[in-house]
Amino acid sequence: MTSRRTLSDLRQENAANPEFQAAYAEARLRFDLGEAVRTRREELGWSQTYLAERTGMRQPAIARFEAGGTTPTLPVLERIAAALGLRLSVELKAVPEAATVKVHQPALPGNGTSDQAATG
Repeated sequence: MTSRRTLSDLRQENAANPEFQAAYAEARLRFDLGEAVRTRREELGWSQTYLAERTGMRQPAIARFEAGGTTPTLPVLERIAAALGLRLSVELKAVPEAATVKVHQPALPGNGTSDQAATG
C-alpha cells in the first residue's frame, strides 16, 4: 500500500525546486483570493448565482474562482470587489533574496534576454 503524502510533505520534498515553489506560490495566491471572495459573499448571505449576476459572470465561473481554479485578471478582480462592496488593493512587497527564483521566458523582439527573476 502506498503511503499518502500531504501538500506540506510535497512542499518540503521540493523545497529546492524553483519551478515547484513558483507554481505553489501561484496556486496559493489563487486559493487565497478565492477564499477571500467566498468569505465576503457568505458574510453578505449571497449565493454564487447572485454574485455572478452582480458581476456579469456565470455561476460556474464564480465557483471555479472561489475554489482557486482560475487566475483572474485585474478587471475581473475589480468587478468582483465592486460587486461585494470592496475596493481592490494590489500591493507589491520585497521578498528575501532566497525567495527569488529564475523563470525562463521566451525572448521578446529587441529584448535580448530570455530569463527574468520572479518571486515565489
